[in-house]
Amino acid sequence: MPTMNMLQAINNALDTAMGEDDKVLCFGEDVGSFGGVFRATSHLQEKFGRARCFNTPLVEQGIIGFANGLAAQGSVPVAEIQFADYIFPAFDQIVNETAKFRYRSGDLFNVGGLTIRAPFGGGISGGLYHSQSPEAYFAHTPGLKIVVPRDPYQAKGLLLASIRDPDPVIFFEPKRLYRASVGEVPEEDYQLPIGEAEVTKEGTDITLVGWGAQMEVIERAVELAEKDGISCEVIDLRSLLPWDVDTVAESVLKTGRLVVTHEAPRTGGFAGEIATAIQERCFLYLESPIARVTGLDTPFPLTLEKEYLPDHLKIVEAIRASVNF
Repeated sequence: MPTMNMLQAINNALDTAMGEDDKVLCFGEDVGSFGGVFRATSHLQEKFGRARCFNTPLVEQGIIGFANGLAAQGSVPVAEIQFADYIFPAFDQIVNETAKFRYRSGDLFNVGGLTIRAPFGGGISGGLYHSQSPEAYFAHTPGLKIVVPRDPYQAKGLLLASIRDPDPVIFFEPKRLYRASVGEVPEEDYQLPIGEAEVTKEGTDITLVGWGAQMEVIERAVELAEKDGISCEVIDLRSLLPWDVDTVAESVLKTGRLVVTHEAPRTGGFAGEIATAIQERCFLYLESPIARVTGLDTPFPLTLEKEYLPDHLKIVEAIRASVNF
């Protein structure tokens, strides 16, 4: 089984999808000419031609409007937004058109073939315009699916599932992991389920929930917590819309404690939705308040990035506070 980094796994997934179905197209800013700013689409234009892998103008609203039109006519577009921070000019197209297309037409038409890829999150010294985590904005929108992989194996399987899913998917890629996360990835075609969380580690004292790059941070926190004799159960949500409330609730019923972590700011962050749903289901089983370890309610800073990000030390503090409550 070959070893790939996350970028190579994403490229391999696109290659696989385009080879299997000639209706699959990929496009975005610089996507065709040199594989995009991160090289995720390298060599796809050479292999599949300019009609199926191509550059677009620098206009995000146009990219997604064009993608909606293609998907409505039966194509399977994979549109890249170069940085998730620049998805906001396309917000209207995604929220008011992509998400509502099937509902508005009474299922006569849909844009379910659309997948939107977007690198997101901090950790690359990108400053306020290249580091944001905007997933919670879209989680408020029925009609979309939101998927976030944590490693190369997950990235390929989840991206292939997203491209073939009957609903439009926003696929957020943790760019800090593009080259940092390396692992074995099967060469063959495979898919991982959308909407199912994965328990990556079993434990008895506390449940930790995250997604994307925070899963690596959680692992480092767990190593410290277990030196204190705290047994941690770890869950990678993988999908935020829909999110697997059953798996998280089942874990919290066992452990009695929950810590949720994400890079996005605290107020209105998706951790709030998780905390509310779990206390509704597990209130009488909770041994301590549900804790959130998140980014700060400020614009994403450049020089203070390490202070802003929810690191393993902040998470282990929350674990200890929860267990000792």
